[in-house]
Amino acid sequence: MFRSKVKTIFLAASVTIMAASLISYPQESFTASIRGLNMWWEIVFPSLLPFFIISEMLIGFGVVKFIGVLLEPFMRPLFKVPGVGGFVWAMGMASGYPAGAKLTARLRQEGNLTRVEAERLVSFTNSSNPLFIFGAVSVGFFHNPHLGIILAVSHYLGNIAVGLLMRFYGKDERATRSSRHRKFKIREALAALHRTRIKDNRPIGKLLGDAVTSSIQTLLMIGGFIILFSVINKLLFHLHITAFLAKGVDFLLSSMAFPEMLSIPFISGLFEITLGSQLTSQVQEATLKQQAMVTSFILAFSGFSVQAQVASILAQTDIRFKPFFIARILHGCFAGVFSFLLWEPFYSRIAGSTTPLNAIPVMLQEQSQILSTSYIQLAEAGPLITIFALAIYIAILFRKLKQGSP
Repeated sequence: MFRSKVKTIFLAASVTIMAASLISYPQESFTASIRGLNMWWEIVFPSLLPFFIISEMLIGFGVVKFIGVLLEPFMRPLFKVPGVGGFVWAMGMASGYPAGAKLTARLRQEGNLTRVEAERLVSFTNSSNPLFIFGAVSVGFFHNPHLGIILAVSHYLGNIAVGLLMRFYGKDERATRSSRHRKFKIREALAALHRTRIKDNRPIGKLLGDAVTSSIQTLLMIGGFIILFSVINKLLFHLHITAFLAKGVDFLLSSMAFPEMLSIPFISGLFEITLGSQLTSQVQEATLKQQAMVTSFILAFSGFSVQAQVASILAQTDIRFKPFFIARILHGCFAGVFSFLLWEPFYSRIAGSTTPLNAIPVMLQEQSQILSTSYIQLAEAGPLITIFALAIYIAILFRKLKQGSP
Protein backbone atom coordinates (compact mmCIF):
# COMPACT_ATOMS: atom_id res chain seq x y z
CA MET A 1 0.00 0.00 0.00
CA PHE A 2 2.83 2.36 0.90
CA ARG A 3 4.63 1.65 -2.39
CA SER A 4 1.43 2.32 -4.30
CA LYS A 5 1.03 5.71 -2.61
CA VAL A 6 4.64 6.62 -3.30
CA LYS A 7 4.18 5.65 -6.95
CA THR A 8 1.05 7.79 -7.18
CA ILE A 9 2.80 10.80 -5.66
CA PHE A 10 5.83 10.33 -7.95
CA LEU A 11 3.72 10.10 -11.11
CA ALA A 12 1.57 13.07 -10.12
CA ALA A 13 4.65 15.18 -9.30
CA SER A 14 6.36 14.21 -12.57
CA VAL A 15 3.36 15.18 -14.69
CA THR A 16 2.96 18.44 -12.77
CA ILE A 17 6.62 19.33 -13.33
CA MET A 18 6.31 18.55 -17.03
CA ALA A 19 3.19 20.71 -17.31
CA ALA A 20 4.94 23.60 -15.56
CA SER A 21 7.98 23.12 -17.82
CA LEU A 22 5.79 23.34 -20.91
CA ILE A 23 4.56 26.71 -19.68
CA SER A 24 8.06 27.89 -18.77
CA TYR A 25 9.67 26.83 -22.08
CA PRO A 26 6.93 27.20 -24.71
CA GLN A 27 9.24 27.94 -27.66
CA GLU A 28 11.59 25.05 -26.89
CA SER A 29 8.65 22.68 -26.42
CA PHE A 30 7.09 23.78 -29.69
CA THR A 31 10.38 23.28 -31.57
CA ALA A 32 10.83 19.80 -30.09
CA SER A 33 7.24 18.92 -30.92
CA ILE A 34 7.73 19.98 -34.54
CA ARG A 35 10.92 17.94 -34.69
CA GLY A 36 9.11 14.82 -33.48
CA LEU A 37 6.20 15.45 -35.84
CA ASN A 38 8.53 15.82 -38.82
CA MET A 39 10.26 12.56 -37.95
CA TRP A 40 6.93 10.72 -37.81
CA TRP A 41 5.48 12.58 -40.82
CA GLU A 42 8.44 12.10 -43.15
CA ILE A 43 10.00 8.79 -42.12
CA VAL A 44 8.20 6.65 -39.56
CA PHE A 45 4.67 6.65 -41.01
CA PRO A 46 5.51 6.01 -44.69
CA SER A 47 8.19 3.43 -43.86
CA LEU A 48 6.12 1.36 -41.40
CA LEU A 49 2.65 1.58 -42.95
CA PRO A 50 3.26 -0.83 -45.88
CA PHE A 51 4.83 -3.41 -43.57
CA PHE A 52 1.96 -3.21 -41.10
CA ILE A 53 -0.72 -3.56 -43.79
CA ILE A 54 1.01 -6.43 -45.58
CA SER A 55 1.63 -8.20 -42.25
CA GLU A 56 -2.04 -8.00 -41.33
CA MET A 57 -3.03 -9.43 -44.72
CA LEU A 58 -0.43 -12.21 -44.53
CA ILE A 59 -1.84 -13.22 -41.15
CA GLY A 60 -5.42 -13.14 -42.48
CA PHE A 61 -4.62 -15.19 -45.58
CA GLY A 62 -2.80 -17.85 -43.56
CA VAL A 63 0.65 -17.20 -45.04
CA VAL A 64 2.13 -16.62 -41.57
CA LYS A 65 0.78 -19.97 -40.43
CA PHE A 66 2.32 -21.55 -43.54
CA ILE A 67 5.70 -19.98 -42.76
CA GLY A 68 5.37 -21.04 -39.14
CA VAL A 69 5.01 -24.71 -39.97
CA LEU A 70 8.01 -24.56 -42.31
CA LEU A 71 10.24 -22.73 -39.81
CA GLU A 72 9.23 -24.78 -36.76
CA PRO A 73 12.29 -27.12 -36.99
CA PHE A 74 14.58 -24.04 -37.07
CA MET A 75 13.03 -21.63 -34.57
CA ARG A 76 12.04 -24.15 -31.88
CA PRO A 77 15.51 -25.65 -31.20
CA LEU A 78 17.34 -22.31 -31.38
CA PHE A 79 15.00 -19.88 -29.65
CA LYS A 80 12.26 -22.08 -28.13
CA VAL A 81 9.54 -20.22 -30.03
CA PRO A 82 7.14 -21.53 -32.70
CA GLY A 83 7.98 -21.25 -36.38
CA VAL A 84 5.80 -18.15 -36.78
CA GLY A 85 8.53 -16.38 -34.83
CA GLY A 86 10.67 -16.51 -37.97
CA PHE A 87 8.16 -14.30 -39.78
CA VAL A 88 8.05 -11.84 -36.87
CA TRP A 89 11.84 -11.77 -36.72
CA ALA A 90 12.21 -11.04 -40.44
CA MET A 91 9.51 -8.36 -40.48
CA GLY A 92 10.95 -6.78 -37.34
CA MET A 93 14.39 -6.42 -38.92
CA ALA A 94 13.00 -5.16 -42.21
CA SER A 95 10.55 -2.57 -40.88
CA GLY A 96 12.12 -1.62 -37.54
CA TYR A 97 10.58 -0.58 -34.20
CA PRO A 98 7.98 -1.51 -33.02
CA ALA A 99 6.84 -3.96 -35.70
CA GLY A 100 8.10 -7.00 -33.78
CA ALA A 101 5.98 -6.09 -30.76
CA LYS A 102 2.87 -5.46 -32.84
CA LEU A 103 3.12 -8.79 -34.66
CA THR A 104 3.96 -10.69 -31.47
CA ALA A 105 0.94 -9.19 -29.72
CA ARG A 106 -1.28 -10.07 -32.68
CA LEU A 107 -0.09 -13.70 -32.73
CA ARG A 108 -0.56 -13.95 -28.96
CA GLN A 109 -4.13 -12.67 -29.27
CA GLU A 110 -4.82 -15.39 -31.85
CA GLY A 111 -3.37 -18.10 -29.60
CA ASN A 112 -0.37 -18.93 -31.78
CA LEU A 113 2.02 -18.24 -28.87
CA THR A 114 1.99 -18.96 -25.16
CA ARG A 115 2.73 -16.02 -22.89
CA VAL A 116 6.31 -17.17 -22.22
CA GLU A 117 6.91 -17.80 -25.92
CA ALA A 118 5.60 -14.33 -26.74
CA GLU A 119 7.88 -12.77 -24.12
CA ARG A 120 10.85 -14.62 -25.59
CA LEU A 121 9.93 -13.63 -29.13
CA VAL A 122 9.34 -9.93 -28.49
CA SER A 123 12.70 -9.68 -26.72
CA PHE A 124 14.74 -10.20 -29.91
CA THR A 125 12.43 -9.25 -32.79
CA ASN A 126 12.40 -5.48 -32.14
CA SER A 127 15.31 -3.85 -33.92
CA SER A 128 16.24 -0.84 -35.98
CA ASN A 129 15.77 -1.24 -39.71
CA PRO A 130 18.74 -1.02 -42.12
CA LEU A 131 17.27 2.11 -43.72
CA PHE A 132 17.61 4.06 -40.46
CA ILE A 133 21.05 2.67 -39.57
CA PHE A 134 22.60 3.43 -42.96
CA GLY A 135 20.57 6.44 -44.06
CA ALA A 136 19.98 8.47 -40.91
CA VAL A 137 22.83 7.44 -38.59
CA SER A 138 25.85 6.54 -40.70
CA VAL A 139 25.26 8.99 -43.58
CA GLY A 140 23.06 11.67 -42.03
CA PHE A 141 24.92 12.03 -38.71
CA PHE A 142 28.41 10.58 -39.21
CA HIS A 143 28.73 11.21 -42.98
CA ASN A 144 30.37 7.79 -43.21
CA PRO A 145 28.37 5.07 -45.02
CA HIS A 146 31.01 2.47 -44.11
CA LEU A 147 30.21 2.94 -40.43
CA GLY A 148 26.68 1.71 -41.10
CA ILE A 149 28.04 -1.76 -41.83
CA ILE A 150 29.69 -2.17 -38.42
CA LEU A 151 26.61 -0.69 -36.70
CA ALA A 152 24.22 -3.02 -38.57
CA VAL A 153 26.32 -6.17 -38.06
CA SER A 154 26.74 -5.43 -34.35
CA HIS A 155 23.04 -4.61 -33.99
CA TYR A 156 21.73 -7.81 -35.58
CA LEU A 157 24.36 -10.07 -34.01
CA GLY A 158 23.30 -8.59 -30.68
CA ASN A 159 19.69 -9.48 -31.48
CA ILE A 160 20.65 -13.08 -32.18
CA ALA A 161 22.63 -13.24 -28.94
CA VAL A 162 19.63 -11.96 -26.98
CA GLY A 163 17.37 -14.54 -28.65
CA LEU A 164 19.75 -17.38 -27.79
CA LEU A 165 20.00 -16.18 -24.20
CA MET A 166 16.26 -15.63 -23.76
CA ARG A 167 15.56 -19.25 -24.80
CA PHE A 168 16.36 -20.11 -21.18
CA TYR A 169 13.77 -17.64 -19.91
CA GLY A 170 10.72 -19.27 -18.36
CA LYS A 171 12.12 -22.77 -18.73
CA ASP A 172 10.50 -23.86 -15.45
CA GLU A 173 7.06 -22.79 -16.59
CA ARG A 174 4.96 -25.49 -18.16
CA ALA A 175 4.15 -24.69 -21.79
CA THR A 176 0.65 -25.38 -23.02
CA ARG A 177 1.80 -26.76 -26.32
CA SER A 178 4.01 -29.66 -27.31
CA SER A 179 7.74 -29.05 -27.61
CA ARG A 180 8.14 -31.91 -30.03
CA HIS A 181 10.30 -30.98 -33.01
CA ARG A 182 8.41 -31.49 -36.21
CA LYS A 183 10.02 -32.31 -39.50
CA PHE A 184 9.95 -30.05 -42.53
CA LYS A 185 6.62 -30.88 -44.29
CA ILE A 186 5.37 -28.73 -47.15
CA ARG A 187 2.04 -30.61 -47.26
CA GLU A 188 1.35 -29.89 -43.60
CA ALA A 189 2.24 -26.22 -44.16
CA LEU A 190 -0.18 -25.94 -47.09
CA ALA A 191 -2.93 -27.59 -45.04
CA ALA A 192 -2.35 -25.10 -42.22
CA LEU A 193 -2.51 -22.20 -44.70
CA HIS A 194 -5.85 -23.44 -46.06
CA ARG A 195 -7.37 -24.01 -42.61
CA THR A 196 -6.39 -20.52 -41.48
CA ARG A 197 -7.85 -18.91 -44.59
CA ILE A 198 -11.14 -20.78 -44.22
CA LYS A 199 -11.34 -19.90 -40.52
CA ASP A 200 -10.90 -16.19 -41.32
CA ASN A 201 -13.75 -15.91 -43.81
CA ARG A 202 -13.63 -12.11 -44.25
CA PRO A 203 -13.89 -10.89 -47.87
CA ILE A 204 -10.72 -9.43 -49.36
CA GLY A 205 -12.13 -5.89 -49.23
CA LYS A 206 -13.05 -6.25 -45.56
CA LEU A 207 -9.65 -7.74 -44.75
CA LEU A 208 -7.84 -4.93 -46.54
CA GLY A 209 -9.95 -2.26 -44.85
CA ASP A 210 -9.34 -3.77 -41.40
CA ALA A 211 -5.60 -3.98 -42.12
CA VAL A 212 -5.43 -0.31 -43.12
CA THR A 213 -7.49 0.83 -40.12
CA SER A 214 -5.52 -1.22 -37.58
CA SER A 215 -2.16 -0.17 -39.04
CA ILE A 216 -2.93 3.56 -39.10
CA GLN A 217 -4.35 3.47 -35.56
CA THR A 218 -1.09 1.91 -34.36
CA LEU A 219 0.97 4.49 -36.27
CA LEU A 220 -1.04 7.37 -34.80
CA MET A 221 -0.23 6.02 -31.35
CA ILE A 222 3.45 5.73 -32.31
CA GLY A 223 3.44 9.31 -33.58
CA GLY A 224 2.06 10.54 -30.28
CA PHE A 225 4.85 8.82 -28.35
CA ILE A 226 7.52 10.20 -30.70
CA ILE A 227 6.30 13.78 -30.26
CA LEU A 228 5.85 13.37 -26.50
CA PHE A 229 9.34 12.01 -25.87
CA SER A 230 10.90 14.55 -28.20
CA VAL A 231 9.41 17.27 -25.97
CA ILE A 232 10.35 15.44 -22.74
CA ASN A 233 13.94 15.05 -23.90
CA LYS A 234 14.18 18.77 -24.66
CA LEU A 235 12.63 19.77 -21.33
CA LEU A 236 14.96 17.48 -19.39
CA PHE A 237 17.88 19.24 -21.05
CA HIS A 238 16.63 22.73 -20.17
CA LEU A 239 15.80 21.67 -16.61
CA HIS A 240 19.42 20.44 -16.32
CA ILE A 241 18.18 16.97 -15.42
CA THR A 242 20.09 15.47 -18.35
CA ALA A 243 23.31 17.08 -17.12
CA PHE A 244 22.61 15.84 -13.58
CA LEU A 245 22.07 12.27 -14.75
CA ALA A 246 25.14 12.53 -16.97
CA LYS A 247 27.32 13.09 -13.91
CA GLY A 248 26.49 9.58 -12.79
CA VAL A 249 27.55 8.22 -16.18
CA ASP A 250 30.86 10.11 -16.16
CA PHE A 251 32.46 7.63 -13.76
CA LEU A 252 31.44 4.66 -15.91
CA LEU A 253 32.76 6.28 -19.08
CA SER A 254 36.01 7.33 -17.37
CA SER A 255 36.62 3.76 -16.20
CA MET A 256 36.38 2.66 -19.84
CA ALA A 257 38.72 5.48 -21.00
CA PHE A 258 35.82 7.22 -22.78
CA PRO A 259 35.63 11.03 -22.80
CA GLU A 260 33.09 12.51 -20.39
CA MET A 261 31.58 14.53 -23.24
CA LEU A 262 29.76 11.36 -24.32
CA SER A 263 27.71 11.29 -21.14
CA ILE A 264 25.02 13.78 -22.25
CA PRO A 265 24.56 12.13 -25.69
CA PHE A 266 24.34 8.77 -23.89
CA ILE A 267 21.63 9.98 -21.50
CA SER A 268 19.75 11.64 -24.37
CA GLY A 269 19.96 8.40 -26.32
CA LEU A 270 18.37 6.50 -23.44
CA PHE A 271 15.25 8.60 -24.04
CA GLU A 272 15.29 9.01 -27.83
CA ILE A 273 17.66 7.19 -30.21
CA THR A 274 17.72 9.77 -33.02
CA LEU A 275 18.81 12.68 -30.82
CA GLY A 276 21.25 10.49 -28.90
CA SER A 277 22.90 9.23 -32.09
CA GLN A 278 23.12 12.74 -33.52
CA LEU A 279 24.71 14.18 -30.37
CA THR A 280 27.17 11.28 -30.21
CA SER A 281 28.34 11.98 -33.75
CA GLN A 282 29.13 15.59 -32.75
CA VAL A 283 31.52 14.73 -29.87
CA GLN A 284 34.90 15.63 -31.37
CA GLU A 285 36.85 14.49 -28.29
CA ALA A 286 35.86 10.83 -28.84
CA THR A 287 37.36 8.49 -31.41
CA LEU A 288 35.13 7.04 -34.11
CA LYS A 289 35.41 3.64 -32.44
CA GLN A 290 34.12 5.04 -29.16
CA GLN A 291 31.30 6.85 -30.95
CA ALA A 292 30.35 3.61 -32.72
CA MET A 293 30.21 1.68 -29.44
CA VAL A 294 28.00 4.28 -27.76
CA THR A 295 25.77 4.55 -30.83
CA SER A 296 25.46 0.75 -30.99
CA PHE A 297 24.26 0.69 -27.40
CA ILE A 298 21.77 3.50 -28.04
CA LEU A 299 20.33 1.80 -31.13
CA ALA A 300 20.01 -1.54 -29.34
CA PHE A 301 18.51 -0.10 -26.13
CA SER A 302 16.02 1.64 -28.46
CA GLY A 303 15.22 4.46 -26.04
CA PHE A 304 12.35 4.95 -23.63
CA SER A 305 10.32 6.42 -26.48
CA VAL A 306 10.26 3.12 -28.41
CA GLN A 307 9.91 1.14 -25.19
CA ALA A 308 6.82 3.16 -24.29
CA GLN A 309 5.37 2.32 -27.70
CA VAL A 310 6.07 -1.36 -27.10
CA ALA A 311 4.59 -1.20 -23.59
CA SER A 312 1.39 0.32 -25.01
CA ILE A 313 1.12 -2.47 -27.60
CA LEU A 314 1.88 -5.27 -25.12
CA ALA A 315 -0.67 -3.83 -22.66
CA GLN A 316 -3.40 -5.10 -25.00
CA THR A 317 -2.32 -8.67 -24.14
CA ASP A 318 -1.01 -10.55 -21.10
CA ILE A 319 2.61 -10.23 -22.29
CA ARG A 320 4.77 -8.76 -19.54
CA PHE A 321 6.98 -5.78 -20.30
CA LYS A 322 9.77 -6.56 -17.80
CA PRO A 323 11.46 -9.30 -19.91
CA PHE A 324 11.48 -6.96 -22.90
CA PHE A 325 13.13 -4.19 -20.88
CA ILE A 326 15.82 -6.54 -19.54
CA ALA A 327 16.42 -7.78 -23.09
CA ARG A 328 16.98 -4.21 -24.27
CA ILE A 329 19.75 -3.74 -21.70
CA LEU A 330 21.32 -7.04 -22.77
CA HIS A 331 21.00 -6.09 -26.44
CA GLY A 332 22.72 -2.75 -25.80
CA CYS A 333 25.62 -4.45 -24.03
CA PHE A 334 25.95 -7.11 -26.72
CA ALA A 335 25.87 -4.55 -29.54
CA GLY A 336 28.50 -2.37 -27.87
CA VAL A 337 30.78 -5.37 -27.28
CA PHE A 338 30.37 -6.58 -30.87
CA SER A 339 31.27 -3.11 -32.16
CA PHE A 340 34.45 -3.26 -30.08
CA LEU A 341 35.36 -6.81 -31.14
CA LEU A 342 34.62 -6.32 -34.84
CA TRP A 343 36.29 -2.92 -35.17
CA GLU A 344 39.87 -4.02 -35.79
CA PRO A 345 39.29 -7.13 -37.91
CA PHE A 346 36.34 -5.66 -39.79
CA TYR A 347 36.14 -1.86 -39.98
CA SER A 348 39.82 -0.87 -39.66
CA ARG A 349 40.84 -3.08 -42.57
CA ILE A 350 38.33 -1.56 -44.97
CA ALA A 351 38.50 2.06 -43.81
CA GLY A 352 41.96 2.36 -42.27
CA SER A 353 44.47 4.99 -43.25
CA THR A 354 46.49 2.54 -45.30
CA THR A 355 43.45 1.22 -47.14
CA PRO A 356 41.28 3.23 -49.52
CA LEU A 357 37.72 3.72 -48.39
CA ASN A 358 36.39 2.03 -51.50
CA ALA A 359 38.14 -1.21 -50.55
CA ILE A 360 34.93 -2.39 -48.96
CA PRO A 361 33.35 -5.40 -50.73
CA VAL A 362 31.37 -4.19 -53.72
CA MET A 363 28.13 -5.84 -52.64
CA LEU A 364 28.17 -4.19 -49.19
CA GLN A 365 29.27 -0.85 -50.61
CA GLU A 366 26.43 -0.82 -53.14
CA GLN A 367 23.95 -1.91 -50.46
CA SER A 368 24.95 0.91 -48.11
CA GLN A 369 24.67 3.46 -50.93
CA ILE A 370 21.23 2.14 -51.95
CA LEU A 371 19.93 2.31 -48.38
CA SER A 372 21.32 5.81 -47.90
CA THR A 373 19.69 7.03 -51.13
CA SER A 374 16.42 5.31 -50.22
CA TYR A 375 16.31 7.08 -46.87
CA ILE A 376 16.73 10.49 -48.54
CA GLN A 377 14.07 9.71 -51.13
CA LEU A 378 11.70 8.48 -48.42
CA ALA A 379 12.14 11.71 -46.46
CA GLU A 380 11.20 13.69 -49.57
CA ALA A 381 8.17 11.60 -50.54
CA GLY A 382 7.10 10.74 -46.99
CA PRO A 383 4.63 13.61 -46.39
CA LEU A 384 2.71 12.82 -49.59
CA ILE A 385 2.44 9.14 -48.60
CA THR A 386 1.27 10.12 -45.13
CA ILE A 387 -1.42 12.50 -46.44
CA PHE A 388 -2.69 9.88 -48.91
CA ALA A 389 -2.84 7.14 -46.27
CA LEU A 390 -4.60 9.37 -43.73
CA ALA A 391 -7.16 10.34 -46.38
CA ILE A 392 -7.92 6.66 -47.00
CA TYR A 393 -8.17 6.06 -43.25
CA ILE A 394 -10.67 8.93 -42.84
CA ALA A 395 -12.71 7.61 -45.78
CA ILE A 396 -12.88 4.12 -44.26
CA LEU A 397 -13.92 5.47 -40.86
CA PHE A 398 -16.57 7.70 -42.45
CA ARG A 399 -17.96 4.72 -44.36
CA LYS A 400 -18.13 2.58 -41.20
CA LEU A 401 -19.88 5.36 -39.29
CA LYS A 402 -22.34 5.83 -42.15
CA GLN A 403 -23.09 2.10 -42.30
CA GLY A 404 -23.54 1.97 -38.52
CA SER A 405 -25.97 4.88 -38.44
CA PRO A 406 -29.72 4.10 -38.64
